[in-house]
Amino acid sequence: MPLLAIAAVGALLGLLGWATFTAGKGRNLVARVAAGERPPAPAFELEVVWPRTEFWPRNLRPAVTDGRLGLSEIRGRPIVLNFWASWCIPCREEAPILGRSARAHAGQVLFVGVDVQDLRSDALAFLREFEVPYVSLRDKGNKTYEGYGLSGVPETYYLDRRHRIVAHTQGAVSRRSLDDGIAAAQGGAE
Repeated sequence: MPLLAIAAVGALLGLLGWATFTAGKGRNLVARVAAGERPPAPAFELEVVWPRTEFWPRNLRPAVTDGRLGLSEIRGRPIVLNFWASWCIPCREEAPILGRSARAHAGQVLFVGVDVQDLRSDALAFLREFEVPYVSLRDKGNKTYEGYGLSGVPETYYLDRRHRIVAHTQGAVSRRSLDDGIAAAQGGAE
């Protein structure tokens, strides 16, 4: 019995250590971006919940046909990566701004949404309500959420063509912050 208790405590400490390490990596990523570094964006492969690719270049559209999308499949284009949830009030406020910008930057910048901490049915209702004109993915287990060091939603990352993070908006985007982030992403591939 004492050995079982020691093993259980050891497992819990290991799990706590792993969780702390993982969360620290995300916070470190945010700090690096804030310091002006251009760290590589954490890789992901997530379920596609909204396969709207009409504003993507034709050669990238097949990337979502298998129902999953990995960051590596859309390399070579600047990306606006927006983390959101249907229950998030600021996400509702920024949805029209993101939609207009996605249409205005068609073929130049890929917009990708990542739904977090949400029910699939609620996410789909949100996407339909706002007629979101770009692909949205679902982070079921918070791995991507933690990898990007999110402290809540919405948060938006701007990736250059090499998928380095060149800017970050914590909270809802404004038209100006979105334009500035897109400019950084388009100019950040030197």
